[in-house]
Amino acid sequence: MKMKTKKTKAKVTKTKVTKEKVTKEPEIETSSGGKSLVIVESPGKVKTISKFLGKDFIVRASIGHVRDLPEKGLGIDVKNNFEPTYEILEDKAKVVKELKELAKKSDKIYLAPDPDREGEAIAWHISEILGKPSKTFRIVFNEITKDAIKSAIKKPREIDKDLVEAQQARRILDRLVGYKISPLLWRKVGAKSAGRVQSVALKLIVERENEINAFIKEEYWSIHAELEKDKITFIANLRSYDGKSIITPRNKETKSTLLLNDKKSVDKILTGLKNATFIVSDIQDRESQKNPLPPFITSTLQRAAANLFGYPVKRVMKIAQELYEGIEIGDEGQVGLITYMRTDSVRISQEAVDESKDYILKTFGKEYYPREPRVYKTKSKNAQDAHEAVRPTSTFRTPTEMKKYLSPDQYKVYRLVWERFVASQMTSSKLLTKSVEIEAEKALFNANATKVIFDGFLKAFEPGDEAIEEEEKDISEILDEEIVLLPDLKVKDKVKLSNLDPKQHFTEPPSRFNEASLVKRLEELGIGRPSTYASTISTVIDRKYVQKLDKKALSPTKLGGIVTELLTNHFPRYIDYDFTAKMESNLDDVGEAKQKWDEMLADFYEPFSVTLKQAQTDLQNVEIKSDHKCPTCGKDMLLKGGRFGPFLGCIDYPTCKTVLNINKDGDPLPQARESEEKCPKCSGSMLHKHGRYGEYLQCTN
Repeated sequence: MKMKTKKTKAKVTKTKVTKEKVTKEPEIETSSGGKSLVIVESPGKVKTISKFLGKDFIVRASIGHVRDLPEKGLGIDVKNNFEPTYEILEDKAKVVKELKELAKKSDKIYLAPDPDREGEAIAWHISEILGKPSKTFRIVFNEITKDAIKSAIKKPREIDKDLVEAQQARRILDRLVGYKISPLLWRKVGAKSAGRVQSVALKLIVERENEINAFIKEEYWSIHAELEKDKITFIANLRSYDGKSIITPRNKETKSTLLLNDKKSVDKILTGLKNATFIVSDIQDRESQKNPLPPFITSTLQRAAANLFGYPVKRVMKIAQELYEGIEIGDEGQVGLITYMRTDSVRISQEAVDESKDYILKTFGKEYYPREPRVYKTKSKNAQDAHEAVRPTSTFRTPTEMKKYLSPDQYKVYRLVWERFVASQMTSSKLLTKSVEIEAEKALFNANATKVIFDGFLKAFEPGDEAIEEEEKDISEILDEEIVLLPDLKVKDKVKLSNLDPKQHFTEPPSRFNEASLVKRLEELGIGRPSTYASTISTVIDRKYVQKLDKKALSPTKLGGIVTELLTNHFPRYIDYDFTAKMESNLDDVGEAKQKWDEMLADFYEPFSVTLKQAQTDLQNVEIKSDHKCPTCGKDMLLKGGRFGPFLGCIDYPTCKTVLNINKDGDPLPQARESEEKCPKCSGSMLHKHGRYGEYLQCTN
């Protein structure tokens, strides 16, 4: 393949995934003293891996993908089994040139991009470009440590053509959806893009906003008794009255339940209890266990860091990437601190299990290690289970010891990963819950107190540590120093009533998604992949479809709402949650050689093309009212699409032919005004005008 000049793109080459595989190479040694070339994906890994491999190896980075579908044009021959046209990315021409020159001088070439579907595709593209199949080998590693790297070099494997085809199918699928639907949205409303996953994520945010707007709040009350015994005050909550359980509006009302939904009902109960005697009627002690959560996968790490530290998902992944690629650790030099952070599996290696056991026994004692090592199973039906969970590369590198080498952000994330992993291998915590029932006339009150009688896995968390996942809020409350303890009570004891406290409540609408909860919902639905969530969320925000409120809550913009409405009305199947999840499953089938990639695309494209053709006609007749009035006649202005993008036109056209250009936010541009400047060519008057890209001067002649 010949390279053109730096200012032009590389020569376009049509290519398919070949069946030829890279041959295995059993030994690590370089032949006859020659150099071996190792090509990784990220520049951040180069220094660390170079140190581990020594002077006989040259390590270079491809800096991600080096070849892709063309930036302009579809780049897919739909009529010829979806054959893609790839081209070397313009900004990677220099990188490719260097790799080709080094490959000519090297005895062996080891392709070491990331151990996932994208990494496999990058390895294949590089292999195709270099054209040295006899001396090119694929290696993978889950962590950047000396043992892992050397083991990978000794055990190269074939390029997995099934994974490459799965990545190619996903890329083509996304290109077909984006390039076919996006122009329609641009001409109609000025929307910049549509995407297979981003449009579904946007739909979730829009639907949640619609639920919030349609929500009607309901009133309800609760009654709390402040009681005292042996000078210890505690709170008991009204649980039932006259044999009926107290419920909230979210519960279904029956003959055996009571909803306190007005002050009159509450006052009647309070009056009846004013002179009542409060007597302990029952005491129950119950022991229970709280099990640790499994080690992190990509999505749970993203959610935990977002919830605990307020980090955007994109920032979490950047920090995790730094920890994975390597940090300077004193005399050890640069070493990767965590395993590969793009994973959907909770599986961990036997070596990691053994090391964690050794650490727990030495640090905490045998009572903190279970009889059998804990084994976690991945719950997601669409999980690829390609690599381990996210864990520290060595349990013995504690957060306390590593803190001096890490930035504050790196320390927080590393501590989160380390504590979660160590806790996942420890015994359960044991809890004692005391539940007390107190009768007063027709009322039954209840008070609870829970304490930790054996901390178990909680021992892995630093004192006062808030790094407990969202699902363990009850444990977090137990550890709260301000928790109120119950006095020493016995059945038939009388307790003194200090105060009755009625509280008015109103039901609340569902919360807006934040990045953490959106990731959780996408994962539950089986939509997208954990490694893509950060870019998906960034895209809908960058495209002005979604805005962040108070830096956290995700709310759709007006444009985002319009885009979702258009897609729902004209492409309902392609933003359906179940359909999108099924497409992910189909891509997995391609990666597992259960389905051919071109047949999968054909099954998708045939009905899609019919829907697309119909939408092109239907969208021409769609009227979208704007918030603006016509400056000429005062009637509504419609958002309309044209060859050069959207504009506002009067609803009373052709009677009123007023049109207004709009800016990127959909607001009318200011009207033209006279300028004091004269035209440099004819000395005529000049006008200040506004276009989509800002203000400019135009001659009146």
